[in-house]
Amino acid sequence: MLKLNTKRTILVGFAFLSICAFWQLYDSVIPLILKNTFHIGDTVSGAIMAIDNVLALFMLPLFGSLSDRTSTKFGKRMPYILCGTAAAVIFMNLLAIADTKVNLIMFMIFLGLTLISMATYRSPAVALMSDVTHKQLRSKANAIINLMGTVGAIFSLVLIRVAMPSSGKVNYSVFFGAVSALMVTAVAILFFTIKENKLVAEREELEKRFPTKDDVEQEAGNAQLSKEIRKSLTGILLCIFFFFMAYNAVTTAFSKYVQSYLGLEGGNFAGIMMIATVVATIAYVPIGMLTAKIGRKKAVMGGILLMMGSFAAAAFFKTYSDAFKIILSLMGIGYASIIVNTLPMVVEMSKGSDIGKYTGIYYTFSMSAQILTPVLSGALLEYVGYFTLFPYAVVCLVISFIAMIGVRHGDSTVVEKQGLEIFDVDD
Repeated sequence: MLKLNTKRTILVGFAFLSICAFWQLYDSVIPLILKNTFHIGDTVSGAIMAIDNVLALFMLPLFGSLSDRTSTKFGKRMPYILCGTAAAVIFMNLLAIADTKVNLIMFMIFLGLTLISMATYRSPAVALMSDVTHKQLRSKANAIINLMGTVGAIFSLVLIRVAMPSSGKVNYSVFFGAVSALMVTAVAILFFTIKENKLVAEREELEKRFPTKDDVEQEAGNAQLSKEIRKSLTGILLCIFFFFMAYNAVTTAFSKYVQSYLGLEGGNFAGIMMIATVVATIAYVPIGMLTAKIGRKKAVMGGILLMMGSFAAAAFFKTYSDAFKIILSLMGIGYASIIVNTLPMVVEMSKGSDIGKYTGIYYTFSMSAQILTPVLSGALLEYVGYFTLFPYAVVCLVISFIAMIGVRHGDSTVVEKQGLEIFDVDD
């Protein structure tokens, strides 16, 4: 009988919690530093915000594959998580010093080093969940992992909402210091509670007993992807690409959008964005359970439709009102539906030995989108107007939806029907 070890999945999720805490802070405050401290325009700012995605395009697949081939007493992924976190924490705190000194060269050097450090361990950290979880259970496990990530993002949003002054020079050392402390604590919990090698061996034995249909099909094809699986993989990856074209355009520009277009001041944008984040947090586990009933494909397509509708509605707002909360809630549910299921659909195509490689492929497409979209959407904001943000996102989501229509693989089904207990704890 297959059952998800909830306690263990939560502990694995501390790696993703640390990652999301950093990226929420990065997306929220770096555009403000570029604009307010260094007086950089939206187009150039968008290009700078895309640097992390350019690095990730090459580094995430590289370190995903490297971790596949790594073997230590701590496991494949853990060395990358530990070293990457340590380096990122050091360099991100130096960013605040560069901001205080108004030294753009120093800022860009430390920004680059911070982004490189984060890129070395993102794929290994995400692959760790798949390493220790049976394919059939990965959507439900990914729901918990993303819930943990959202907790990290909420930490950063609350920090910004409470500590960001409405006017005057901001001391960003408070923000970077608090988030780095959280990252160190989260990774320490992961290291001392998760015995990676032992858990990987348990998962491999379980998948021999309960193979999925895609496992059987790949085995029949000498472990090579069949034409139909490759077609489905292409569709999933295109869906992911255009989803992130839409989503990252909104999140990257949101702090500037609400200040310049909706007229809010200070850190109030964090409170608005927190609505979608909190709703997504609440939705992760129910969506994981719903996915077990309706399948990953339907859950993803439903999520795209929800986000499409919420972004279309948001385009009509010129000032903030309570109705905007409903729109952001729908956005949060749609986002959760997509994020919970797309990575497991891609990793479904992997063998046990190349999970890091397929995690890297997932990030190649998601990061490629995030390289292009801040520049493209930033140019629209600067030269056409801020009203273009949400219509741009809607167009990208329409393409994402179309790409998912032809997908026929990635919904993990065990060959011999077995009982499934959702979210049981098995210590």
